[in-house]
Amino acid sequence: QTCALPILHTVITGVIGSDAHIVGEWTIRHAFRQAGFKVVSLGAIVSQEEFVQAAVETGASAILVSSIYGHGRIDCQGFRDKLTEAGLEDILLYIGGNLAIGDYDVQSVVAEYVAMGFNRAYPATTMPQTAVDDLRHDLGIACGDVAPGAG
Repeated sequence: QTCALPILHTVITGVIGSDAHIVGEWTIRHAFRQAGFKVVSLGAIVSQEEFVQAAVETGASAILVSSIYGHGRIDCQGFRDKLTEAGLEDILLYIGGNLAIGDYDVQSVVAEYVAMGFNRAYPATTMPQTAVDDLRHDLGIACGDVAPGAG
């Protein structure tokens, strides 16, 4: 479902760890901006601490992590704990990309990310609109909602 979203929720995007593959992050950044979200892009090779700091500074509703090189499970260990320590226990945390190296069972790897504290995990074949729709749902935003003064 496509709809304009004149409500400003800030989301943080970036590529975690030593991963320099920026195309997935660029795609997500573009999709969320088109959907009406305020996007703060941290680019590539972003540490957990940089994500946390950006979320605190901007009052973000969600962090959208990209990981294409397959080492996200290592890069993301303890991420939810850092968010909780910073007072962001309720922030939505999503990850997408190549969630593991080689052939893997998507459901079991997604379950690993959820066990690490991610709200959602998406394999690389997921269309960006799916994440947009899921975030709208998770934030309780219905298409057609209007921000005060908008419309």
